[in-house]
Amino acid sequence: MTHGALARIPISGRLSILLLASAISVPAVAQQPLDHPPAPPSATQPSPEASSSSTTSKEGFWGHMNPFARKKWVHRQVDPLKDRLNELDEVNAKNTRDITDVDGRAQAGIQKAQSSADAANQAALAAGQQAQLAGSTAQGASSHVDQLNGTVNGLDQYKQVNAIQIPFKGGQPILSTDAKGQLDTLAANVTGRQGYILEIEGHAPGAGSLGIQSSERLAESVKRYLVTEHQIPVYRMHAVALGNAIDQANATDDNGKPVHIRTSSVSIRLMENSLAAQENAPPNGVASSNGAERP
Repeated sequence: MTHGALARIPISGRLSILLLASAISVPAVAQQPLDHPPAPPSATQPSPEASSSSTTSKEGFWGHMNPFARKKWVHRQVDPLKDRLNELDEVNAKNTRDITDVDGRAQAGIQKAQSSADAANQAALAAGQQAQLAGSTAQGASSHVDQLNGTVNGLDQYKQVNAIQIPFKGGQPILSTDAKGQLDTLAANVTGRQGYILEIEGHAPGAGSLGIQSSERLAESVKRYLVTEHQIPVYRMHAVALGNAIDQANATDDNGKPVHIRTSSVSIRLMENSLAAQENAPPNGVASSNGAERP
């Protein structure tokens, strides 16, 4: 259609023609096959990398083109640092927990060792006290043993306290008044005492068995008087008849000849045990039967 013919058509008709042409051309274009690939972008179209670099250049931190950084870019720059700081915080927290755990175990070990040391010290102190007590006990036992040994040794240890001589006239077993007085004094000194014995020896001038029998009658008369008149226990008197045996005090005369018994008599010796003497010693100033003052 020529421009002249189109000019002669009214405006409403022109619009109708344009609409009709558009309706016909759209389906035709849609049905046309794509025999050739789309044309590559022109050299003037910017690539995504260039766009990104351009954007990055515009988003530079406090860049020349954009003085204010955008929030997303700041987050992209700061987030790795935050992650690293969080990781360091976790490491520090773990180290702190490990140090606390090690310190707690060390303190527990120290307290346990101290408790063990205190228990050992207490045990050693108790053992020392027991050893000291055992030493004291042993020392006391040793002293007691020594005392017992002294007691046993002293059981058979006697010493002479007094001695008297009772004469008899004519070899007759009859006590004179003086003889009875001596026996009374002796009995008074031993009354109430313990640990003593009386050694009684009978002497007679007769030879052989005659002298022995005579001296035996004399010794028996002395024992009988002490038992009946002063209740001296029989077990405390030990008598022996010697007849005319040699006088041990005067064994020989001036010529060196043995001296035999010439008169009838009974010798009495008061013997006292050493332990009994310690327990039954009379007060100072009390005289013994022989007239000597006891210490």
